[in-house]
Amino acid sequence: MSEMAINQVLAQMRSMAAEAGSESAADFSSFMKQSIDDVNQAMQSSREMATAFEAGDPGVSLAELMVTAQKASLEFQALSEVRNKLLTAYREVMSMQV
Repeated sequence: MSEMAINQVLAQMRSMAAEAGSESAADFSSFMKQSIDDVNQAMQSSREMATAFEAGDPGVSLAELMVTAQKASLEFQALSEVRNKLLTAYREVMSMQV
């Protein structure tokens, strides 16, 4: 990448950061915290349902248990992918030469 292109990218990043301000950073962090809490709740709910099914609770069907467990698994996988993408982006930004 040429020096001109890097300077353009940096200028765009600076202007976007100025537009975003600190408020959007707080919004993003609260959004991420809420997402993590939601995934945690789904995993706990799935675990509780599995425990109830193993104990022989007649109100929990195998199909319902499997759907809940699969949803929790998908939510966790999606959150893991978002985390991986954020780490990759952070590493790329940190390795940029200014």
